[in-house]
Amino acid sequence: MKDKLYNTLQWQLLLYVGKWLVICLMVGALVGTASALFLKGLNWTTAWRESHLWIIALLPLGGLAIGLMYYYWGSEVVKGNNQLLEEFHSPKKIIPFKMAPLVLLGTLITHFFGGSAGREGTAVQMGGAIADQFTRWFKFGRRDRQIILVCGISAGFASVFGTPLAGAVFALEVLIVGRMRYEALVPSFLIAAISNYVCNLWGASHSHYSVGFVPEFSISYLIYAIAAGIIFGLTASLFARATHFWSALSARLIKWAPLRPFFGGIVLAIVIFSFGAYQYTGLGLPMIQSAFTEQVEVYDFAAKLLFTSFTLGVGFKGGEVTPLFFIGATLGNALSLFIPLPMALLAAMGFVAVFSGATNTPLACTLMGIELFGIESGLFIALACVTAYLFSGHSSIYSAQIIGSPKHISRIRMKGKGINSEE
Repeated sequence: MKDKLYNTLQWQLLLYVGKWLVICLMVGALVGTASALFLKGLNWTTAWRESHLWIIALLPLGGLAIGLMYYYWGSEVVKGNNQLLEEFHSPKKIIPFKMAPLVLLGTLITHFFGGSAGREGTAVQMGGAIADQFTRWFKFGRRDRQIILVCGISAGFASVFGTPLAGAVFALEVLIVGRMRYEALVPSFLIAAISNYVCNLWGASHSHYSVGFVPEFSISYLIYAIAAGIIFGLTASLFARATHFWSALSARLIKWAPLRPFFGGIVLAIVIFSFGAYQYTGLGLPMIQSAFTEQVEVYDFAAKLLFTSFTLGVGFKGGEVTPLFFIGATLGNALSLFIPLPMALLAAMGFVAVFSGATNTPLACTLMGIELFGIESGLFIALACVTAYLFSGHSSIYSAQIIGSPKHISRIRMKGKGINSEE
């Protein structure tokens, strides 16, 4: 009898894996293709802007175009990543497919005219919007719909950064602070691998970094890694709070939403031209590369924090993660002046640790660090990520994130700005 039940269970599990493999092949192919298109478009817009810097003067017009586009056609999807999280926790209606083309176009406009933004939010929103269409086509119930939303997030993140392990865990970890959604474990890993593979088939390029020398671990280095992690976590919290601040301030001062990125674009263009701050526009990949090989200015991380939080806060589109990489890598570079760890290693630690603190995803960020920089630096990266996660408090760049488990054993119930409690 037990053998019969066991065999029945194994068949059910086989059918479960087969079902999600088929679904993940379809969704992963679509999301991987969309990410490849996005990355190629982003490369073109960045190259064109960098060779025609005068286009930054038209940043206000780009902001107005984005504002009008979302005001008239995108009011249902204006919440972006937070909408995906909200639909996971409290399902109301299927994510409109128009989220994908709107965020794609909005992000390309932001980068074309010189706004400081990233790409993760765009890829995740495209992935979530594409994946959720399968809810309608296959008549998914609540549980399967939650899994397909996880798949969309996983596919978008994995393919846009070329980090399938981090993408899979990020989708499981980002939904609820302190808890993982293990019922979506297999589909999340399946689709991360598939979407990344498809994106690579289209010839999309991903950034590569080298840490070089990693010292042998010791107690003193443990203390230095924790100290760096604390600073990374506090910086992550500052970024999240700054973005919410600019968003609230612009909404209070400018009542009509389309004008917020217009006036924000005027401010950004004036500052960029006045100070020659071209290195803080767009993704900032050249500066990230420099942070691993040479000493950069100690204020670079703060400048990028201000530029990006303001750009996104006033209504431009794009992600936060690549700017967080910039902030973390340049901050780590600056800390090498005071902390006796190799400059490239500190840049790598900051690269993922600030991201960890801002999104409350320490495991995904640790895996990303290992995928990007190698296992040799894994222990230092893990210490920085978990420490940054703890010291960022309950702030988050995702206001729809909920607290499933506190970050420490204290029974003080905290509710950070823009982040909710599950209970």
